[in-house]
Amino acid sequence: MTTPAATPSPSPAATAGAARATPAPAPAPRAAPLPLTRIFVGLKLALLRNGLKGSSKRKAVYFTTLAFALLVGFFVTLGLSLLHGNTHAGTVVVLLAAILALGWTFMPLFFPTGDETLDPSRLVMLPLRPRPLVRALLASSLVGIGPLFTLCLAVGSVVAVARGAAGAVAAVVAAPLLVLGCVTLARAVATANVRLLTSRKGRDLALLSGLLIAVGAQLANFASQRLFETGGLSRLEPVEAVVRWLPPATAVGMVDSASEGAYGVAAAQLALTLAALAGLLWFWERSLTKLMVTPDGSTITAATPAKDRGAGGVWSLLPAGRTGAVMQRTLRYVVRDPKTKASWVTALAVGLIVPVFNALQGTGSVYLACFGAGMLGVQMYNQFGQDTSAFWMVAQTISTRRDAYVELRARAAALALVTVPYTVLVSVVTAAVIGEWHSFPAALGLSLALLGSMLCTGAVASARFPYSIPSDGAFKNVAPGQAGLAWAGIFAGLFASSVICAPVIVLTVWLNTGAHQDVSWILLPLGVAWGALATWCGLRLAAPTVARKLPEILLAVSKG
Repeated sequence: MTTPAATPSPSPAATAGAARATPAPAPAPRAAPLPLTRIFVGLKLALLRNGLKGSSKRKAVYFTTLAFALLVGFFVTLGLSLLHGNTHAGTVVVLLAAILALGWTFMPLFFPTGDETLDPSRLVMLPLRPRPLVRALLASSLVGIGPLFTLCLAVGSVVAVARGAAGAVAAVVAAPLLVLGCVTLARAVATANVRLLTSRKGRDLALLSGLLIAVGAQLANFASQRLFETGGLSRLEPVEAVVRWLPPATAVGMVDSASEGAYGVAAAQLALTLAALAGLLWFWERSLTKLMVTPDGSTITAATPAKDRGAGGVWSLLPAGRTGAVMQRTLRYVVRDPKTKASWVTALAVGLIVPVFNALQGTGSVYLACFGAGMLGVQMYNQFGQDTSAFWMVAQTISTRRDAYVELRARAAALALVTVPYTVLVSVVTAAVIGEWHSFPAALGLSLALLGSMLCTGAVASARFPYSIPSDGAFKNVAPGQAGLAWAGIFAGLFASSVICAPVIVLTVWLNTGAHQDVSWILLPLGVAWGALATWCGLRLAAPTVARKLPEILLAVSKG
């Protein structure tokens, strides 16, 4: 049997020669890297586009907001354009530019989640240099509804004051400078405060933003009424003469100066605008660099030993035992819990604004101080809801009606510790503005009687109508399915408070409508006694219900 011949193996030299003869494949050409600015703009557009996918409600809200902004921007631009040639056009548009810049400055502090996709703290792990990153962030910040609306206002403002060839050229330069100045100002402020905006204090500011808007609206309404009653826009000319030299309003002032032929003044305003923009960019870059290289303060704080949190200081002034402990816990809720703090600050501000502003407008009464007492009296309602599921720890300490009574009494005392001095303050301020000091004792007595009545009904409502306050969501204060329970407790309590306080109200009306105004001071001690008696009765009525319904209360306040 024959065997096949063995195939000779190639020698190493022959293999190496063949390898040298075969050319290596050429590497694929690398694509040129995209500029960072283009990447960030594309990222912003992609985030906007992807954020609208899969949610018809989100699409409806976004496009409705866009249409509303464009509609308002169009009419505002048209209205500003119609001011062309008006004597006060410069005053209006310069002050409008200043207000616009002020809004852009404080907007990131109260709406920190409006554009969190561009939060620079998310980029700290990427190898990015601050200067190119600033350019990219600035370009991406110009994409959105806010910059578009600002551009409409800027165009209308420069059109209102632009006259002649020099004014037209200045207007072409001023409109983009105003938009860039506003956006850069907002981003610089946001970057410098990014640690604040992502902390609990930042969330507190977001919760308080609605209050500040309401207060600002009241101030604007009052200022506009006083303005048109006492001379019109001519009274604002001294203010406008100063504001036109404050960037970025200097951009609009430059157009007005160039239109009037003051080219030196226009050049100075242009230089000031550019210098301010460059300074903001430098400050933004510096804040961004510090943010990228500085560790988070929360980790540093966590690494340091905690301070002694004893019961010294102002807390030592509270009563001993359970009463002082409950009062301290209640007051700490006011300081630390975002929703409790927002509710209290809103009540304090609105309760002072309504009577004082009505007094300043000449339509008020010293008895409107009762409004402040009523706003704070509502804080007594749903006392256990602010504890949420942690109410089980409170429930463990309540075994008798006496324990429940002491718990409710301490919570009412903590509320009265703030509301009674506040009610006195509002009454004093209102009486001082109106000048009706003869009605001050009666108004204060009626306010304290109303406050005591609301503490009474608030204790009963807390026991019978408890509901949960969700911890998530800034504007969601009632758990789903409990809204009817919350409204029932509030409205029933308000009606019952009016009935309880009715004898004092009737006596107040009788003393002020008859010939007995000289003895109306008796309402002050009577109101104090009536309020204290109503509070004591309400606590006594609510305590057995609390002691009997602890499991039901815990279940109701734990649904959030």
